[in-house]
Amino acid sequence: MAYKLSFALLAGSAWARDFPNCQSGPLASNQVCNATLDPWSRAAALVAAFTTSEKISNSQDNSPGVSRIGLPSYEWWNEALHGVANSRGVQFARSGDFSYATSFPQPITMGAAFDMPLIASVSNVTSTEARAFSNAGRAGLNFWTPNINPFRDPRWGRGQEVPSEDAYHMSQYVMQLIPGLQGGLTADPYYKLAATCKHYAGYDMENWKGNLRYGFDAKISMQDLQDYYLQPFRACVRDANGQSIMCSYNAVNGVPTCADPWLLQSVLREHYGFGGDRWVTGDCGALNNVWNDHHYGSSAANAAATALNAGTDLDCGDFWPRNLQSAYNSRMINDTVLDRSLVRRYANMVRLGWFDAPAKQPYRQLAWADVAIPDAKALALRAAQEGLVLLKNEGAGKLPLANATVKRVAVVGPLATATTQLQGNYFGTAQSVSSVVNAFKVAGYEVTTTQGCGITGTSTSGFAAAVNMAKSADATIFVGGIDNSIESEGRDREQITWTGAQLSLIQQLATATGDKPFVVVQMGTMVDSSALVSEKNVNALLWAGYPGQDGGNAVVSVLTGATAPAGRLPVTQYPSDYVNQVPMTNMNLQSGSGNPGRTYKWYTKTPVFPYGHGLHYTTFNVSISPDLPATFATTDLVGSEDSEDGPLDLLPLTSVPVSVTNTGNVTSDYVVLGFLKGEYGPSPYLIKSLVAFTRLHGIKPGDTATGSLDIKLGSVARSDGDGALTLWPAKYKLVLDNDDRASWDFEIAGDAAVLDKLPPKK
Repeated sequence: MAYKLSFALLAGSAWARDFPNCQSGPLASNQVCNATLDPWSRAAALVAAFTTSEKISNSQDNSPGVSRIGLPSYEWWNEALHGVANSRGVQFARSGDFSYATSFPQPITMGAAFDMPLIASVSNVTSTEARAFSNAGRAGLNFWTPNINPFRDPRWGRGQEVPSEDAYHMSQYVMQLIPGLQGGLTADPYYKLAATCKHYAGYDMENWKGNLRYGFDAKISMQDLQDYYLQPFRACVRDANGQSIMCSYNAVNGVPTCADPWLLQSVLREHYGFGGDRWVTGDCGALNNVWNDHHYGSSAANAAATALNAGTDLDCGDFWPRNLQSAYNSRMINDTVLDRSLVRRYANMVRLGWFDAPAKQPYRQLAWADVAIPDAKALALRAAQEGLVLLKNEGAGKLPLANATVKRVAVVGPLATATTQLQGNYFGTAQSVSSVVNAFKVAGYEVTTTQGCGITGTSTSGFAAAVNMAKSADATIFVGGIDNSIESEGRDREQITWTGAQLSLIQQLATATGDKPFVVVQMGTMVDSSALVSEKNVNALLWAGYPGQDGGNAVVSVLTGATAPAGRLPVTQYPSDYVNQVPMTNMNLQSGSGNPGRTYKWYTKTPVFPYGHGLHYTTFNVSISPDLPATFATTDLVGSEDSEDGPLDLLPLTSVPVSVTNTGNVTSDYVVLGFLKGEYGPSPYLIKSLVAFTRLHGIKPGDTATGSLDIKLGSVARSDGDGALTLWPAKYKLVLDNDDRASWDFEIAGDAAVLDKLPPKK
């Protein structure tokens, strides 16, 4: 018999999850309980006790277990994108203990902070709280996070879930997030959680003009696969030791990803080293889509067998339980392959300590007292503050608001009083969520508020009230943008403009406010704000994305000057006509016929705001050390092909010392972005490419802060047409920030050196 960890809810009945009982009962005699054995041997002993029908019934996310041998049921679907999140496997209490958790900003907002130690701290708090939920029987041990598909197209409904449009930026995020979630790069002796990098691969479309993700075939070149779509997954699997992968709904070049042996075996397991007890789950319903949407295979049973044989290990759904028995009877699969999928997963559960006594496991001691502690709340606020981006700030009414003259504030707009909307999607219950209106009240301001208009719709009936409030206030703050009703999973956009009547109301407010401060705060991902840039009475534009539980407090702290803004846009803000220039279904990054180019690396026209844009309340002088080499030889950089220093693309080019002096009068952080320019690799050439960044904190007026940009060979390299990531001999220029305020010229000489090459398709 398995024992239960249970507790009474203040609201009524309890909910609890079973843990295996290796101390007594039928399971205790199975070698899975022998802690002296390795995880694979323990899991193999467990699976050997299953009948064929029991193996198949446990091929789904809601695994029933095997009661006759004492193996409890287990739900593999748990979410924690930006804090412990509501999902099938996570249960929040109605009140009292475990009724809330820390809700951090969405990754798109945290990505704007360009602060990797911050990401490590957030992921550590998230995993601590997730473990506490698990110990209380309210969550599992594996979590289907993070989403690491780069934000390729601004119309994508799930762009809020990822930190950037840039693959290098994404990879640095992954390298901090995964160890924080898992408790380190290795199990010592247990993992804290098992993270799942998703969605592998080429997934970044929901439902665009009837093109559904479930049956979409993404046509992607080997060059773009290597340089862009797969780069974050390489970092997750090879470098950060992510314990599981989720294959995606779509196909890549004609083969559904969950049934593709090239992606799952050749690339993932053989090339990236995704071996042992690491495992692959299909996205929820994706294995059903292999047959019903992609029409891949000769029958439902054949499609199920193809995915299992290709290397998928778990069905989030019931397609396998309904079809694998037929595939087994028809000898499309055998016990070796079926057992392998189960052993991988249960061996991973061994590494998580699921079968072992809790007394010897520090992670099993985490409890409700470790959830939403004061330090976690402070971190959520700091994460939101660091991710805010000041896009515009000019005129007599520019930010920060003057304390001496601004006492009464009109906060208007459809998101003025928003709370849960600031959390975005895949969120959990927060103890509280601050709105912008409430945050102004807490800060001591006299506040009037009205929506004025909705996020959608053409009604102007609320305009008059909003305008009258603006006329009588010392400053007006419009809080709007977009939310999950406009962009979310399953919902792409067709337009990237401000929705509804918001721009019309903003224009009327701009007229009404005159010389008084008028600030626009934009929530959501990316909208074309060119009309606000040109409107002189809009003094400031602040982008907030989805700032989480302390979103309102963070926004007000920046507007009032309690915190200085230093975030940078993690995406390109395109003009609205971009949607008419390239279809979402075009996966090519490079500009060409019917494609103006994607991301800042390839976009050949003028953006409204470029990737990396962000203003400050002070001024800075930025410089690069003059003592840097002018030439490198590929032979010196790469060394022998038998180098034991690890992957060649992780070898260093050099570390570039940078100095940042605050020449203004406000203490502020500063994000240093290092971009590489040059004509290297195959034509056409990149406009520029991010190769390193760092955030320097709390630079006081007159002080100089120093840091370093650590440049790896992989970030300098580009792939050829066959997906060979190559270090090219050429002349290069490193520039700092979008205005090229400091630069360093160098040359790489010698022969081209291949650092990494995707395996050929068989």
